Amino acid sequence: MVCALPRSVRRILQAATAALLALGALLWWALSANGERAPSGRVTLVTGVPTGVYARYGELLKQDLARDMPELDLRLTRSEGSIDNLRQLVAGKAQFAIATTDAVAAVRGEPGADRLRACARLYDDYMQLVVPKDSAVRSTKDLRRLRVGVGTDGSGVQLITRRLLEAAGLDFARDIEPVRVGIDRMPKLLEQGKLDAFFWSGGLPTTAVQRLAQHFPVRLVPLGDLAGGLHRQGERTRYYRAAVMPADAYPRAQDGRAVKTIAVANLLVTTDRENAALTQGITRTVIDSRDRIGREVHAAQKVDLRTAVFTDPLPLHRGARRYYLSVKP
Repeated sequence: MVCALPRSVRRILQAATAALLALGALLWWALSANGERAPSGRVTLVTGVPTGVYARYGELLKQDLARDMPELDLRLTRSEGSIDNLRQLVAGKAQFAIATTDAVAAVRGEPGADRLRACARLYDDYMQLVVPKDSAVRSTKDLRRLRVGVGTDGSGVQLITRRLLEAAGLDFARDIEPVRVGIDRMPKLLEQGKLDAFFWSGGLPTTAVQRLAQHFPVRLVPLGDLAGGLHRQGERTRYYRAAVMPADAYPRAQDGRAVKTIAVANLLVTTDRENAALTQGITRTVIDSRDRIGREVHAAQKVDLRTAVFTDPLPLHRGARRYYLSVKP
């Protein structure tokens, strides 16, 4: 014989059951994010060379992601630069990458590149032409017949270097002696007299250039005169803009003077294969961590919610778009 429960007890049980069902639904929503998996598991972010800004930015972002998404195991891998990063994304070797907008445009048309999506516009890279302080080089045209560090194959710096040389009326293969090494080797080679100059494209300041200037007299050659020649090359160069490196970027290399140059924006890039909840969470951390990361990587101070959505030539990933809509005033 089953005894009927008092009405008051039944009401308590009904309320508890309803609360549990509501909690279960809430947990299901939080974990599934509209049917997608929760932000957990192993994810790879491909950055760049060890002494570049990409690598340091990635290290600091990893720290903040560990706080915001403790179930996420973010792995950092290094690369030759932007174009290499994008190709690794397309090949499925990484899930996220940092890359310049001109590199994104350069790989357009390659197999799988149509799957690339953006999470955020980050900060600008500034093109830097570094020479010994006593060098006779005063403009890019003066590099003729010299040994010039141009970045490794597959790097964003070599991509823009080729275009800058073209804008200056120089042929990459015939008019200079291109030395295809990255920022991890170029400063030492310049110091040893094995390079006459090197190009670098990176956030300000780039640690390797900063360290070189602290113990070896160097100078930055202005590049602002090449803006017109760059833009005359057509659609492929529309992502470059004239910019000014502030006088305090490399105080010892600039003698208190600002330097006119060329800048290009960086994007945090993923593919349309990635989970929206994961992408939304990473985008949120990128925006929220600006001030903390910016204390160590000055370029990151430029990350801004108001400009992060301007990711041309890539559309926003659906998860990133979801984040921006959630914080829209």
